[in-house]
Amino acid sequence: MAFKKKNDEKVLDVDAAMQGNLSFKDYVNLRINGKFDGNLDTKGSLTIGPGANVNGDIIGDHIIIGGKVKGKIVARESLTLLPTAVVEGQIRPAKLNVAEGAVLEGTCSMLHDFLNPEELARYLEVDLNSVMEWAHSGKMPAIKEGEAWRFERKAIDSWVAAGKVS
Repeated sequence: MAFKKKNDEKVLDVDAAMQGNLSFKDYVNLRINGKFDGNLDTKGSLTIGPGANVNGDIIGDHIIIGGKVKGKIVARESLTLLPTAVVEGQIRPAKLNVAEGAVLEGTCSMLHDFLNPEELARYLEVDLNSVMEWAHSGKMPAIKEGEAWRFERKAIDSWVAAGKVS
């Protein structure tokens, strides 16, 4: 694993076999070229190299996959599957680019700009009662239209990044 800083950009290269959970609060350009077992939660850019093998869930902004990934992927901004990509599992991208030759075995549901309470509970991986309590109390950014609640995904992402989830 190497950490480099070039032009104020934080770059982390992982070429070895690793396991565990990695979570980045700051923007980083993360590249995985080896084997990784565990969960990744990143800000910025995540690249899974053509020779990489990842088993676990991934949450990130801009995700590029060239290797093998087995797990759930949530791409807040974009997900790109290169011709050498083999993905098995559920993907939830805001934008999706699939190159000819890429393999996706699983399901795909696109992230919307606005989520209803049930979608938000799944997105945040919390129970629906917590979402409704936060919305009613004004703890989270929400829009009430008549009796229905709507949540702007980007506002929720900023709210989570600011550490306001309790």
